[in-house]
Amino acid sequence: MTVLTTRALGRATLARQFLLERTATPAAEVIAHLCGMQAQEPQEPFTGLWSRVRDFRPETLDDLLTRRRVVRTHLMRRTVHLVTADDALAWRARHATMLRGRVLTTYRTELADVDPEELAAAGHAVMADGEPRTMAELVEAVSGHRPAPPRRALGELLVAGVVPMVQVPPRGLWRNRSGVRNTTLAGWLGREVPPLPDDATDPVGQTLLRRYLAAYGPAASGDLRAWCGLSGLPAAVKAVRDELVAFRDERGRELLDLPDAPRPDPDTPAPVRFLPAFDNAILGYQDRSRIIDDAHRLLSVAGERVALVDGRVCATWTVRDADLVVTPLRRLSRAERTAVTEEGTALAAFLAGGADEAGVTSRKPGGVILAS
Repeated sequence: MTVLTTRALGRATLARQFLLERTATPAAEVIAHLCGMQAQEPQEPFTGLWSRVRDFRPETLDDLLTRRRVVRTHLMRRTVHLVTADDALAWRARHATMLRGRVLTTYRTELADVDPEELAAAGHAVMADGEPRTMAELVEAVSGHRPAPPRRALGELLVAGVVPMVQVPPRGLWRNRSGVRNTTLAGWLGREVPPLPDDATDPVGQTLLRRYLAAYGPAASGDLRAWCGLSGLPAAVKAVRDELVAFRDERGRELLDLPDAPRPDPDTPAPVRFLPAFDNAILGYQDRSRIIDDAHRLLSVAGERVALVDGRVCATWTVRDADLVVTPLRRLSRAERTAVTEEGTALAAFLAGGADEAGVTSRKPGGVILAS
C-alpha cells in the first residue's frame, strides 16, 4: 500500500481546500464543496472565503445569507457551521442523535429530568409563529413560570439539540455585531427536514463520506469522525469502500480517498494563506500533522487565527486597529517575510473594505506588523 508523506497529504488538503490556488468558483459552490465552514465566530467565514475565492467581496456572502441560500446552524461537532440550505436540510437528521447526545452529556445533571421529546414538541409549538427568538426568549416561552433546569442548559438543548434551528441575519452579516436570534430551519427555508431513509447502508452517511473525502482526503476514518462528530459512519464506509482507493500515512494509518481526487506533487509550491479562527482545513482531522505541528495543535482549538507558510501553520495573526499583526511560530526567511507581508497587506485591505451595518463603506487599510 502506497505511503503518503505528511507533505504529500498537506498538499492534497491545500488543493482541495482551494488554498493552493484561489478559485473562480462561486462562493455558494465553494461553501458546498467544503461541506460548510466553521462559523461560531460570525465574521470568520469572510476571511476563509477571501483566502479561497478569487476577488471575493463581503456582500456576496451577505446576499447568500439574506436570500437564504446559506444558513448558520449547529451541525458538525455541535458547532455553528455556515452551510448551504440544501446541505442543512439533507444532513440535519443524520446529525440529530449526535447533537442531542452532546448537549445531554454536557449537562447530564442539569437535564436529568428533562424529556427531550416533550421539550422538542414544546419548542416547535412556540416557534410555530415564525418569530425569531433569542435563546432566553425561547426558554422563557417554553418554561413559563414553572421550575425548570438551568436556562443555559435548557436553551442549548432547544436550539442545538432537539429543534433544528438557524441563526437568522443580521447575525453573520459583514461587520455586523447583532446577537443571536433563532428560528426553525424548516420555517426559514420553507421546506421540512427529511427523515433518514430506512436503509442499513446509510445513504446519507455515504454522501457525507464522499463529500468529506472530496474536500479533505485522503483521510482515515478517525479523521472523518473528528470532522463530523458522528461515530465513524461504519456502514457508509463499508458500502462505498470498493469505490475508494487506500493509502497509508507515515504513522501507519489507513487512509481512504476518491480515485480521481487531486493529490499534487509534494514539491508543488504553496503560497502564503491566512486562515480564520477554527478553520476546518485544520479542525477537519483527528491527525492534524499534515498542516500543523503537534507542538502548535492547541492553537487550532483556542480560536487563534493562523497563517500558512509553505503549506503549514507558521504564524498567528490578529488585527490591531487597522494593522494586521503577525507573530511567527518559527524563524522566517527573508523571502517568507516578504510573502507574508504581501498577502497580509492584501488581507488588511479586504478587511478595511465593504459597507458595515452603519453604512460605512470603507476604512483606511492598515499595514502588516511582523512581530519578532
